[in-house]
Amino acid sequence: MTEESFESLPMADSMWQAKPWWCQPWSIVLTGLAIPTGSWLLFQRLWITLPVAGVIVVWWLLFLGLVPAQYAAAVREYKGE
Repeated sequence: MTEESFESLPMADSMWQAKPWWCQPWSIVLTGLAIPTGSWLLFQRLWITLPVAGVIVVWWLLFLGLVPAQYAAAVREYKGE
């Protein structure tokens, strides 16, 4: 895709408007809660569940914090605000 054709594409104000249902904040949070809960119920070992929960917290920070902030900044720059 050329730069000219990329620039002609409309940008949604929120990145969540362009995402499918399974990639919405509520589904990310629910999945992030279900996986360590399942790990605990299945293994009942903190040394397994805590690293799993730690990875999910990093995942949340990335996909619920940093990526939306970068997208919002890109939208502001694109719109010249």
